[in-house]
Amino acid sequence: MKNLAKAGILITVLVVPAFIFLFLRTFGENRFALRRYYPLTDSTTERVLMRPTPNARFFEAKEDTIFHTIPSFSLTDEQSKTVTEKAIRGKIHVADFFFTRCETVCPKLSSQLSRVQEIFIDNPDVRLVSYTVDPDHDTPDVLRRYAKEYDAEPGKWYFLTGQKQEIYDLAQKGYFVAVQAKGDGQDNPSETFTHSEKLVLVDKEGTIRGYYDGTDKVDVDRLILEIRVLLDIYSKHKS
Repeated sequence: MKNLAKAGILITVLVVPAFIFLFLRTFGENRFALRRYYPLTDSTTERVLMRPTPNARFFEAKEDTIFHTIPSFSLTDEQSKTVTEKAIRGKIHVADFFFTRCETVCPKLSSQLSRVQEIFIDNPDVRLVSYTVDPDHDTPDVLRRYAKEYDAEPGKWYFLTGQKQEIYDLAQKGYFVAVQAKGDGQDNPSETFTHSEKLVLVDKEGTIRGYYDGTDKVDVDRLILEIRVLLDIYSKHKS
């Protein structure tokens, strides 16, 4: 009887944790799961738009919310090459809006992005994108010199310029961050434009997953953690 009791205890010790692990792996949710921003709604009914979830398991929702995604664009990078949204679709990317003549917020943003680049330099699923809000001045040559100051890796960290209205629409209606031109910048170029200090995290589907203060190292640390969370989520979906 004692042997049977010991065997039962041993089986419990060995088997129960295995069942718990399998249950959590199958049914559990990542407690660090990131929210998605800006669900789309029907313009007439204001109801949130939904789509069927293919291959949903019995415990999963049969429909999923449709969220805003970063719209298409066609801009020019620091290498004078045309870059479209296809360069970042299927990749996790971090975006900011800046201009090279800025002497206050922008150097802090670029320094923090340089840190993000260093951490994920060998991960092909992570990209960085810096859009200039001063495209008349920030030509590809200007952007290329600026990129070198921060050791930006071509093809990893894009610096984009183009038509001003397209960039401003992309900022305001695509990433939902504020930008504004205030003058010609002859007296103080650094104060010509106002723009958000936020870094924006976007997933492989083009959905916004987070906003972070790009001048705050602690908040950028949170960004780095949440990039890793996204990478982990995608990794689990593959397995």
